[in-house]
Amino acid sequence: MTTDLETRNAAPRQDNLDPLLFGQTPSQTVGPFFHYGLPWKGGADLVGKSDMGARPELFPADHYVLATSGVTGTPQGETIEIAGCVRDGKGEPIVDAMIEIWQANAAGRYRSDDDARGDIAIDQLFVGFGRASTDESGIYRFRTIMPGRVPGPGNSLQAPHIAVSVFGRGLLKRLATRLYFAGADGNELDPILALVPEERRDTLIAQKNAEGIWWLDIRIQGDRETVFFDL
Repeated sequence: MTTDLETRNAAPRQDNLDPLLFGQTPSQTVGPFFHYGLPWKGGADLVGKSDMGARPELFPADHYVLATSGVTGTPQGETIEIAGCVRDGKGEPIVDAMIEIWQANAAGRYRSDDDARGDIAIDQLFVGFGRASTDESGIYRFRTIMPGRVPGPGNSLQAPHIAVSVFGRGLLKRLATRLYFAGADGNELDPILALVPEERRDTLIAQKNAEGIWWLDIRIQGDRETVFFDL
């Protein structure tokens, strides 16, 4: 006859180290963000050493000391600035969102060992990744390089574009979209842009304003909601 204690001792182990309990953790609301490490100093400047990207007014002065990129020199290609306002479903600016970008360099190549096409060397001065917080007006800004065209489905060429991710309060997962450039070569034949209903494509196409900035608002919901892609 076994005792209750012996039965418990013989039972399979069930505690927080048991592999049977392991699994993918659920998605959780993203943000607000710790400005010490996420939107870092210089994270939105892909061509220079400015402080673009972080919100210095949210840091104690003695904490805003992280160095910017150690890369010297200017990447190849046309330097551009992109910006826009992130808005919620009511059209109000979102002042604590975070935007990430990922793009090819001027030759249409990503900073990746898998993108070794032809004889064009990867530009060692261009990373292609950036991160920025929105400011007190909901505006994001990046300084970068006009991307080249990259291969698409069926041996096609995609139009110049920048991959954009949006993080913010209330979003369980990042929102993925693209930024195209008005009048760019290949827009009319881009295989990804062609998947978007014609009446909504302008939500992905930045326009150059009077200051020479490529401007594209990002609308999370509501009227003229930005087209987001499934991941």
